Amino acid sequence: MLFRALQSSRRKTPAEPEPGHFRLALTAEEVVVQLRRNPRGRRYTLRVRAATRDVVLTLPARGTLPEALDFARRHAGWVEVRLARLPERVAFAPGAILPLRGTPHRIVHRPQARGTVWTGSENDEAALFVAGDAAHVARRVGDFLKREARRDLVAAAHRHAGALGVTLARVTLRDTASRWGSCSSAGALSFSWRLILAPASVLDYLAAHEVAHRREMNHGPRFWATVDRLFPERHAAELWLKKHGAGLHRYGAE
Repeated sequence: MLFRALQSSRRKTPAEPEPGHFRLALTAEEVVVQLRRNPRGRRYTLRVRAATRDVVLTLPARGTLPEALDFARRHAGWVEVRLARLPERVAFAPGAILPLRGTPHRIVHRPQARGTVWTGSENDEAALFVAGDAAHVARRVGDFLKREARRDLVAAAHRHAGALGVTLARVTLRDTASRWGSCSSAGALSFSWRLILAPASVLDYLAAHEVAHRREMNHGPRFWATVDRLFPERHAAELWLKKHGAGLHRYGAE
């Protein structure tokens, strides 16, 4: 018993968990750098994510935290340049311009009007009119966009499902940064509400893409053949997303 007690007292204290982030000082501000470890990686990499407007540092399998900090500090200038190139955030506030189904609309506050949010035009310009107190403008615009997104996505998904002869479960909306949509094996679809800011054809393509997974839960040749049957112009939609998709995440900043 004594020998076992001595062995137990000599055991090493468990290592502290690796931090998930740290703060990096730039010229005029500090930014949070998220840490990720790649078990198969061989080098340190830095990435500025346009969608979430943050920085990710990936460590190789044998990388250390001190080396990672040194790597980030040596490349702080690169981070600063990339962040400066990101488009400015656009708050849901009176006077702001945001795309609705790809068409720019100016937010116009109508405090004395009845109702919530509606579309129209003012001075030959497409407008999104918002009634009520100024304090509620941002929330009302956000709620309106999500309602419109749900309506368009549900209609498009069921249209494509009918063409393909498959059934769907529920359709949910989220604000995801890494993907525009998903489909579970049970037929539950999920989409980013921000697709309502893209041209209608892009939203329609994403709906077709996820519905096609009801036949093929992969991205093999038969899957893409199914997508092309549902939406022949997929390459144009994919090109639009590649060029402009990240920019949709700048709308709705507080």
